[in-house]
Amino acid sequence: MIDFNAESLKSKCERFGLILDSTAVNRLEAYGNLLLEWNEKINLTAITEPSEVLYKHFYDCLLFFSAVEVKKGAEIIDVGTGAGFPGIVLKIARPDINITLLDSLNKRLTFLSNVLNELSLPGKTVHMRAEEGGKTPELREKFDIACARAVAGLNVLSEYCVPYVKVGGVFVAMKSANCEDEVTASFAALKTLGCATPDTVKRQLRENEGRAFIVAKKISQTPPKYPRNTAKISKAAL
Repeated sequence: MIDFNAESLKSKCERFGLILDSTAVNRLEAYGNLLLEWNEKINLTAITEPSEVLYKHFYDCLLFFSAVEVKKGAEIIDVGTGAGFPGIVLKIARPDINITLLDSLNKRLTFLSNVLNELSLPGKTVHMRAEEGGKTPELREKFDIACARAVAGLNVLSEYCVPYVKVGGVFVAMKSANCEDEVTASFAALKTLGCATPDTVKRQLRENEGRAFIVAKKISQTPPKYPRNTAKISKAAL
């Protein structure tokens, strides 16, 4: 078993009010080991050094709680979840939330289902393209939070994610610290999709390494025509 030193994150998380108990620490360790074990069979992450997994995956996702208010029992969907970031980490840290993990690649969801089972965590996996899920009545405007990390440009990502958010909820995009131009370019798209002007919350990951959380509150329903299909989004992004 690889030691990821997840225990060292406890004091860092306490600074922004997140308490990682021993169960959460043990689950992070187990998740890290499963990630690297499965990564030898399917492509899940290019980051494999334990200290890098600790910060660039685990702590990076835990910082979500320093930037976003997550109510007890919140319904959260992680769009294009990949290896489960941030969704699995959010669920480990806050077992009270209800997490839905959506991805277009079934083998990733097989991995995530295995992780949830091994960690004894309830969660839902959905095998679907983001733009298809946003049109599905069971998923459309059903979530308090839709989040995504490193999936697409913010104006494109907004069209994929905002349709999942209920009015009063938020869309959260995890972006690099130098994202000002990208955020400004997304204002029109977010407005069209029913969101207010977003807030940009910056956090420090390590020295010279930052993260930005783009938080957009949904103030009105998304027009039924959105999300469009991938071809139309690619050809004429909002």
